[in-house]
Amino acid sequence: MKDAARYIALGALFVLPLTPLIVAESLFFPFITGKAFYFRVAVEVAFGAWLVLALTDARYRPRFSWVGCAVAAFVLWMFVANFFAVNVEKAFWSNFERMEGWVLLAHLMAFFVVARSVLTVEGKWRAWFLTSLAVSLIVLGYAFLQAVGLSEIHQGSLRTDASFGNSIYLAIYLLFNTFIAGWLAFTEERTWLKWALFALIPVNIIFIFLTQTRGTILALVGSLVLVALLAVFSGGSGAARRVAAGGLVALLLIVGGFVALRDTPFIRESESWSRLAHISLEDGRVRFTIWGMAWQGFLDRPITGWGQEGFNYVFNTYYEPSLYNQEQWFDRAHNAFIDWLIAGGLPAFLLYFSLFGAALFALWRSTLARPERIALTAALAGYAFHNLFVFDNLYSYVYFFALLALIDGKCAPAALSPQKNRTTQLSLAFPVVSVLTILIMYAVNVPGLRVASDLIRALSPQPTGLETNAKIFAELAARPAFASQEVREMFVNFALQVIQLPSIPDSFKGEVLARAATEMEKQVAHYPADARERLQLSLAYRIAGNLEGALREVNAALALSPRKEQIMVQKGLTLLALGDNEAARETFEAAYALGPKFSELAKFAALGNVSVGDIERASAIIAEHPDIADDIEAIIKELSALSAP
Repeated sequence: MKDAARYIALGALFVLPLTPLIVAESLFFPFITGKAFYFRVAVEVAFGAWLVLALTDARYRPRFSWVGCAVAAFVLWMFVANFFAVNVEKAFWSNFERMEGWVLLAHLMAFFVVARSVLTVEGKWRAWFLTSLAVSLIVLGYAFLQAVGLSEIHQGSLRTDASFGNSIYLAIYLLFNTFIAGWLAFTEERTWLKWALFALIPVNIIFIFLTQTRGTILALVGSLVLVALLAVFSGGSGAARRVAAGGLVALLLIVGGFVALRDTPFIRESESWSRLAHISLEDGRVRFTIWGMAWQGFLDRPITGWGQEGFNYVFNTYYEPSLYNQEQWFDRAHNAFIDWLIAGGLPAFLLYFSLFGAALFALWRSTLARPERIALTAALAGYAFHNLFVFDNLYSYVYFFALLALIDGKCAPAALSPQKNRTTQLSLAFPVVSVLTILIMYAVNVPGLRVASDLIRALSPQPTGLETNAKIFAELAARPAFASQEVREMFVNFALQVIQLPSIPDSFKGEVLARAATEMEKQVAHYPADARERLQLSLAYRIAGNLEGALREVNAALALSPRKEQIMVQKGLTLLALGDNEAARETFEAAYALGPKFSELAKFAALGNVSVGDIERASAIIAEHPDIADDIEAIIKELSALSAP
């Protein structure tokens, strides 16, 4: 039984590097949910097997370390902070789009404990990271097919994303692999493998550039500079220091030359190179605006924060009208450090920093060879810099916690001597832990998997027609479970599509609309402070002809996000449908006053003035935005249909 537990724990850990390859087309958000459920199940199996080992053999038990304390404190604090979240349920469970919440943190902590114990005791760290690099070759192959046009890029651009479905996620994955390959290469004794690992480094760098993720590219350059500086100033042979100094000079010349040539036709006419060459503070304007909003949110709740998945409340409350032409419902600050400041207040922010600090402190006090310390330091530094501009994703979390566990395992006290097998303990621990593991796996994963699968069926064409889709939606709504928000929002979208089909009987349209509105009423009751849900319900009411209800809900949404032009526009359209043209004009004008540079808002302002007969004002607005229409009649023709329910 003990051997079985060892093999199960190792097997579960060694299938984790396959996570980036998982794309579950049968699940909602296939690039996210498939990977997340796969990771959860593997960690749960590994943790159950480790628990048997820890109960029966002292070598596998946790021992005190500052890295371990930092991980435990961070995860436990977020458990406390999430109880004070605006939306407690979502803080713990997240949704399909993100698959994070405290559930992910709990699994990451479990992964840290198991990997730090089992891979250290069994001496399998190099094998685990080599397995991960082997899997990365498949990912690179996929990215290569995208780069040469033989496979579709999922984001529909020139930025390769491989099996991640997001170029940013691929970029940080490759950044980690760059420095992990360097670490393994410098300490590899087999010549063929050493040079294969060295060769993998430039390949990863090339594909990082192909993702066109500027934050990660800057992190890569900064990390390479750090590697050279550490090699020069942290000791070592004179030859090694001279090589590092030469490499630093070469790197600076390459970067300087690239900047100097950035306005040449070759670079200016290339979308990829031009995007990189013309990085400026202006490019960060949107992020700086969002960070300013996040700061206001932090001042409101500085200790416990807003809970995980709570940034959308900050975004709506402190919304800046200059963001009108950006994504309308940001749920991240696009800075991992600020995200934790919002999620768990100042304690979470400091504890997140402590993960890096404890790891670097332990790393440079360890007995690891100097090249190992330099490579692992660069990996952590590059990851931290990357996180200044984006939010985290599942596998960057996995790599981060794997490095924490590796460093902790290399630096903690030596393993205790193995104990003799205790037959009684084993005979009790193995079946009890097995049953508990199965129950946890079912409770944590199966309900979500069923919903993710059924939601795809509800959104897909069915052989028996739309009645089957409506039935699936009704069944999903009848069993509220994980991600009820996404189910109900998709139900409303489905209803909006149904009513636009002329061949569908009015009775069926009315039934679907009524059910969708009822489900959104439940959602609003569940999430009363969410402006997005209020607006969705208002839209459902307006389409169904319940204009008074639509106005009530859009006003409630506007009270939650008083400067959001999108909500004002929807209120104006509702007022037009009610026949209150003067109030609609005032609402459209108020939205236009917040964002006078946006042509779309100018269209609505012109429409509002036309509706009350103020042609002079409408013409003046059009004159300020000549791109929106040739004349008043075009404005009326384009937008008047929007006022109808």
